[in-house]
Amino acid sequence: MSAHSFPVRVYYEDTDFSGNVYHAAYLKFLERGRTEWLREAGIHHHELAQKGIAFAVRSMEIQFDGAAHIDDLLVVQTVIKTITGARLLLAQTILRSDKVLTRAEVTVVAIKTSGGPTRMPPEITTRFANLA
Repeated sequence: MSAHSFPVRVYYEDTDFSGNVYHAAYLKFLERGRTEWLREAGIHHHELAQKGIAFAVRSMEIQFDGAAHIDDLLVVQTVIKTITGARLLLAQTILRSDKVLTRAEVTVVAIKTSGGPTRMPPEITTRFANLA
């Protein structure tokens, strides 16, 4: 299965006093990668919200293998590992050129915008079932 790739430029605001990307900024990069992956698949957060559905990160395991720096051009890769009626398990990687800097396994769940869990919309499970 092929990975979705999304480029991210590191800005000054993403770095800490040492000049390295602050660890929490990687979470923003990963979120942008997931959002663009969904958008490319034709799934838009605002349309889900109109149906009373949103996605929430349930859990994330992350490894920091290297540091990114100001002005680096990074690539966030997103691959779906599994999908169930209420969960997506994604593998995400942040790279600089071919060097892996960050690896994450992310569990995303469907929730009602009014609160509480819900099932994934059928169009989403159908769309991603052949990729998992």
